[in-house]
Amino acid sequence: MAEQNVTQQYNTILVEKEDQITTIYLNRPPYNPLSSELFAELSDAMDKVAQDEETRVLIITGKGDKALAAGADIKEMARLDDSEIINMNKISRQAFSKIANLDKPTIAAINGLALGGGLELALTCDFRICSENAKLGLPEINLAIIPGGGGTQRLQRLVGQAKAKELLFLGETIKAEDALAMGLVNQVVPLEELLNAAKELAKKLAEKPPLAMRMLKMAVNSGAHLDLEAALDLEFACFTTTFGSEDRKEGMQAFIEKRKPQFKGR
Repeated sequence: MAEQNVTQQYNTILVEKEDQITTIYLNRPPYNPLSSELFAELSDAMDKVAQDEETRVLIITGKGDKALAAGADIKEMARLDDSEIINMNKISRQAFSKIANLDKPTIAAINGLALGGGLELALTCDFRICSENAKLGLPEINLAIIPGGGGTQRLQRLVGQAKAKELLFLGETIKAEDALAMGLVNQVVPLEELLNAAKELAKKLAEKPPLAMRMLKMAVNSGAHLDLEAALDLEFACFTTTFGSEDRKEGMQAFIEKRKPQFKGR
C-alpha cells in the first residue's frame, strides 16, 4: 500500500504526499480564491517540496469540484492601497516563480474554473490536465486591470501571441476542448477521473531518472530564453552532466540486460 502523509499546518492549502508524488490542494472551496495568505503558504510549501529529495513530481489542484482557483480574492484586492498591492504581487510572483523553476516535473490538475490568477498558476506548471467542465480565461481587462501573475508573458510563450491576445484583450473564458485545441492544456478528462489522470502521469514521470529530468527541464525552460547557439551550448552542458552520471550507466546497462533500470538520481 502506498505511503501517504497529509500535512495540515496551513490555513489555505493542504499538502499530501504519497510515495514520490506530492499534491498541493488550494483549500478555500468552493472557488479557492487566491489571497496574500495563500500565496505566502504556497511559497513556503514550495520550499519544502524543493528540498524534499523523495518528491519527484508535484501536482497542484483545488479542493472541491468547482475550481482550481477562480482568480484572486477580489474582496481583499479591493481594499488594498498601491503599496499593499505591490506587496501582494511580490508574494504571488515569488510563489509562482518557485513553481516554474522547480527542478521537478509539475502538473496542474484543473478541476473546474481557472480564471485570472488561477490560470496564471496553471501556466507555471509543466503539464495541465483539466476536467471536461473546466473554463479558463484571463478576465482582468473587464476589471480595468491586466494580469499581474505572469499571464501576459507565459501565455504567449505557450500558445503564441495571436491566441494570447485574443484571450487577454477580450477577457472571455474558453471551454476545455478549446483550451486543448490551442495547446493550452495537455489533456481533458471527466471530472471524476481528473486526479487519477494526474497521478497516472505523475507516476510515469516519477519513474524517470531524476538527474536527467532536472537537466532536461533546465535545457527546455532556460533554453527558451536564449538565442539558438547559446541554447545549444546549454543543452550540451546538460547532456554531459547526464552522461557522467551513475543513472546513465544504470540506464544503459539495464537496456543491454533487458531489465527495468533502478535510478538513484546520481
